[in-house]
Amino acid sequence: MPTIRPSHDGDLPAIARIYGHHVLHGTGTFETTPPTEAEMATRRADVLGKGLPWLVVEGDDGQVLGFAYGNWFKPRPAYRFSVEDSIYLAPEAAGQGLGRALLAELLAALERGGIRKVMAVIGDSANAGSIGVHRALGFEHVGTVKSCGWKFNRWLDIVLMEKTLGAGDRTPPQEA
Repeated sequence: MPTIRPSHDGDLPAIARIYGHHVLHGTGTFETTPPTEAEMATRRADVLGKGLPWLVVEGDDGQVLGFAYGNWFKPRPAYRFSVEDSIYLAPEAAGQGLGRALLAELLAALERGGIRKVMAVIGDSANAGSIGVHRALGFEHVGTVKSCGWKFNRWLDIVLMEKTLGAGDRTPPQEA
């Protein structure tokens, strides 16, 4: 039975490997050069330093099969209750329901932390896996930005999706 848990420093080699695969072979991220393990450590520390979750899913053998985190949608203070999610699975973990479980746990952690809105900025309008897992968890399509990325010698869209958490905009947020 796979386990979803908060990430720790020892997960960074697997996180960097998984993300590097998507950078080199996928269109879900518009990065073109895989970040180093040190850069991924910096990114993770930034997210955790904001009090936001960075989770991993590991298989029965303890191997990290994917990761997900939320980071501020924009850096300005008025956005402090809105995040953008990121989720990546190892290629061998696709199609097993791990992405859905990982994203569901991320959403629960974000809601516990007072987040009211989660945005998905999905690279490539043909990214059926990411669009599907977000839709399955209640995200709604709010737009497509056409041909805004150039990767693998072709133009790529981004798909924007959103999900409201908790009371959404029906009540004022509780300040920490």
